[in-house]
Amino acid sequence: MARDYMTKHKGFPGRFPGTDFQFTIRRANPKGVTPLKALERYKDRKALDKRVDAAFLMALVEQFGEEPFERGNLDAGRLSWLFGREVVPADPEDFDPASYEALLKVDMGRAMASYPEIFASEEDEEAPDWDEMWNGEQED
Repeated sequence: MARDYMTKHKGFPGRFPGTDFQFTIRRANPKGVTPLKALERYKDRKALDKRVDAAFLMALVEQFGEEPFERGNLDAGRLSWLFGREVVPADPEDFDPASYEALLKVDMGRAMASYPEIFASEEDEEAPDWDEMWNGEQED
Protein backbone atom coordinates (compact mmCIF):
# COMPACT_ATOMS: atom_id res chain seq x y z
CA MET A 1 0.00 0.00 0.00
CA ALA A 2 1.34 3.40 -0.97
CA ARG A 3 2.14 5.92 1.73
CA ASP A 4 0.68 9.41 1.64
CA TYR A 5 4.10 11.04 2.11
CA MET A 6 7.53 10.85 0.53
CA THR A 7 10.88 10.31 2.20
CA LYS A 8 12.89 13.50 2.48
CA HIS A 9 16.60 12.83 2.28
CA LYS A 10 18.12 14.90 5.08
CA GLY A 11 21.50 16.38 4.26
CA PHE A 12 21.09 15.94 0.51
CA PRO A 13 21.81 19.19 -1.39
CA GLY A 14 18.63 20.89 -2.59
CA ARG A 15 20.15 22.30 -5.77
CA PHE A 16 23.33 22.90 -7.71
CA PRO A 17 25.07 25.81 -5.96
CA GLY A 18 24.43 29.21 -7.50
CA THR A 19 21.81 27.96 -9.98
CA ASP A 20 18.16 26.99 -10.24
CA PHE A 21 19.01 23.37 -11.11
CA GLN A 22 17.16 21.52 -8.35
CA PHE A 23 18.18 18.19 -6.87
CA THR A 24 15.20 17.72 -4.54
CA ILE A 25 11.56 18.71 -4.42
CA ARG A 26 9.81 20.20 -1.40
CA ARG A 27 6.50 18.36 -1.59
CA ALA A 28 4.79 15.59 -3.49
CA ASN A 29 3.19 16.53 -6.81
CA PRO A 30 -0.58 16.82 -6.20
CA LYS A 31 -1.23 15.81 -9.83
CA GLY A 32 0.64 12.53 -9.37
CA VAL A 33 4.19 11.27 -9.26
CA THR A 34 6.35 12.18 -12.25
CA PRO A 35 7.60 8.86 -13.66
CA LEU A 36 11.33 8.27 -14.08
CA LYS A 37 12.49 7.69 -17.64
CA ALA A 38 15.93 7.60 -19.22
CA LEU A 39 16.61 10.89 -21.02
CA GLU A 40 18.97 10.90 -23.99
CA ARG A 41 22.24 12.72 -23.26
CA TYR A 42 23.48 14.17 -26.52
CA LYS A 43 27.16 15.00 -27.03
CA ASP A 44 26.36 18.68 -27.62
CA ARG A 45 24.93 19.24 -24.12
CA LYS A 46 26.14 22.39 -22.41
CA ALA A 47 29.13 22.14 -20.08
CA LEU A 48 26.98 23.40 -17.20
CA ASP A 49 24.45 20.60 -17.74
CA LYS A 50 27.26 18.06 -17.57
CA ARG A 51 28.63 19.63 -14.36
CA VAL A 52 25.17 19.51 -12.79
CA ASP A 53 24.81 15.81 -13.67
CA ALA A 54 28.25 15.10 -12.19
CA ALA A 55 27.48 17.02 -9.00
CA PHE A 56 24.12 15.25 -8.57
CA LEU A 57 25.76 11.84 -9.09
CA MET A 58 28.51 12.78 -6.64
CA ALA A 59 25.87 13.72 -4.05
CA LEU A 60 24.11 10.36 -4.61
CA VAL A 61 27.40 8.47 -4.16
CA GLU A 62 28.31 10.45 -1.03
CA GLN A 63 24.85 9.99 0.50
CA PHE A 64 24.08 6.38 -0.47
CA GLY A 65 27.20 4.74 -1.92
CA GLU A 66 26.24 1.39 -3.46
CA GLU A 67 23.29 0.86 -1.12
CA PRO A 68 19.70 0.94 -2.41
CA PHE A 69 17.84 4.17 -1.66
CA GLU A 70 14.26 5.34 -1.90
CA ARG A 71 13.47 7.86 -4.62
CA GLY A 72 11.64 10.04 -2.10
CA ASN A 73 12.08 13.76 -2.70
CA LEU A 74 14.84 13.43 -5.31
CA ASP A 75 13.90 15.41 -8.43
CA ALA A 76 12.52 13.19 -11.22
CA GLY A 77 14.00 15.33 -13.98
CA ARG A 78 17.46 15.28 -12.48
CA LEU A 79 17.26 11.51 -11.81
CA SER A 80 16.07 10.90 -15.37
CA TRP A 81 19.34 12.27 -16.81
CA LEU A 82 21.14 9.40 -15.02
CA PHE A 83 18.34 6.79 -14.96
CA GLY A 84 18.99 3.53 -16.78
CA ARG A 85 22.74 4.16 -16.82
CA GLU A 86 24.41 5.38 -13.62
CA VAL A 87 21.21 5.08 -11.54
CA VAL A 88 19.21 1.87 -11.91
CA PRO A 89 16.29 0.15 -10.16
CA ALA A 90 17.48 -1.75 -7.08
CA ASP A 91 15.02 -4.54 -7.94
CA PRO A 92 14.03 -4.38 -11.63
CA GLU A 93 11.28 -6.98 -11.11
CA ASP A 94 9.50 -4.86 -8.52
CA PHE A 95 10.07 -1.32 -9.79
CA ASP A 96 7.44 1.36 -10.28
CA PRO A 97 8.89 4.41 -12.10
CA ALA A 98 5.95 6.50 -10.84
CA SER A 99 6.42 5.88 -7.12
CA TYR A 100 8.18 7.97 -4.48
CA GLU A 101 8.86 4.63 -2.74
CA ALA A 102 10.77 3.15 -5.71
CA LEU A 103 14.15 1.76 -4.71
CA LEU A 104 17.15 2.82 -6.78
CA LYS A 105 20.89 2.30 -6.59
CA VAL A 106 24.00 3.75 -8.16
CA ASP A 107 25.65 1.42 -10.68
CA MET A 108 29.17 2.22 -9.53
CA GLY A 109 30.87 0.65 -12.56
CA ARG A 110 28.87 2.77 -15.00
CA ALA A 111 29.18 5.84 -12.78
CA MET A 112 32.98 5.52 -12.68
CA ALA A 113 33.12 5.00 -16.45
CA SER A 114 30.82 7.95 -17.23
CA TYR A 115 32.09 10.41 -14.61
CA PRO A 116 35.67 9.43 -13.67
CA GLU A 117 36.34 12.98 -12.45
CA ILE A 118 34.09 12.56 -9.40
CA PHE A 119 36.01 9.46 -8.32
CA ALA A 120 39.49 10.93 -8.79
CA SER A 121 41.59 10.94 -5.64
CA GLU A 122 42.98 14.18 -4.26
CA GLU A 123 46.49 13.06 -5.20
CA ASP A 124 45.40 12.58 -8.82
CA GLU A 125 46.46 15.43 -11.10
CA GLU A 126 43.19 15.07 -13.02
CA ALA A 127 41.01 15.80 -9.98
CA PRO A 128 38.78 18.78 -10.81
CA ASP A 129 38.55 21.92 -8.72
CA TRP A 130 34.91 21.54 -7.68
CA ASP A 131 34.67 25.12 -6.42
CA GLU A 132 35.68 26.41 -9.84
CA MET A 133 33.34 23.99 -11.61
CA TRP A 134 30.40 24.91 -9.42
CA ASN A 135 31.06 28.58 -9.95
CA GLY A 136 31.17 28.09 -13.71
CA GLU A 137 34.76 29.32 -14.02
CA GLN A 138 36.12 26.17 -15.72
CA GLU A 139 35.23 25.16 -19.27
CA ASP A 140 35.18 21.56 -20.52
